[in-house]
Amino acid sequence: MKKQVHYFLTAVLFFTRIPCPKWVDHSPEILNKSSRYFSLVGTLIGAISAAIYYGASHVFNPAISIILSIVASIWTTGAFHEDGFADVCDGFGGGWTKEKILTIMKDSRLGTFGVVGLVSILSLKTVSLYELSINSKNIPLIIITGHTISRFIATILLYTHEYVRDIDSSKVKPTTQKMSSKSIIISGFFGLLPLLFFENFKIFGVLIPLIITYLYMGNFFKKWIGGQTGDCAGALQQVSEVVFYLSLLVTWKLF
Repeated sequence: MKKQVHYFLTAVLFFTRIPCPKWVDHSPEILNKSSRYFSLVGTLIGAISAAIYYGASHVFNPAISIILSIVASIWTTGAFHEDGFADVCDGFGGGWTKEKILTIMKDSRLGTFGVVGLVSILSLKTVSLYELSINSKNIPLIIITGHTISRFIATILLYTHEYVRDIDSSKVKPTTQKMSSKSIIISGFFGLLPLLFFENFKIFGVLIPLIITYLYMGNFFKKWIGGQTGDCAGALQQVSEVVFYLSLLVTWKLF
């Protein structure tokens, strides 16, 4: 049990700014095993974001409350996934070869594609949540589920696709080791668990567009760079979160 707590706290330390005990480290072995709790970390981040929304909604209108909740999630993670999404936009938008794409993605500077991508996805996230708030009072659960299930989808990419080594280094980063089947099953359990708290089990229909998103982006990454990097997983998380919200809107309108 102590090992599992260590794995979870390692995931928290890696993906968030939340303080953890000093004995929690980023060793390659522990970090690889902590991947089983990436979805659960998403639940934690979503809970913080949802709490900010709930508190703000007693003072502000839904639009402001949603923006504050998004800001809270970005602050909690240090824009970890947003940064990956922006790097992917810049890399695949400006590069035409594997080497060029990886070089651009490693550049800390933000380019035009990254700026446009961030503005677009944050706008989509804000507007879709606002539309959902008009049709539902359970926005906190929706936010938590969005953060959780999107991180599970991103974890699948880490399980199925090989990590692409940095072009200027032969060292494999801690998150590049192959995930075990046990880890992906645990991640799936926590990733899908929030869906059970919705009253209508038709909610599981959102898995179809999410799987399509994973397949499309996974194939796209494999075609251009031969696998995935941490930025690719971050980009998939961001896109999957928005796809989840949009899928809910479509589901509610159709059913």
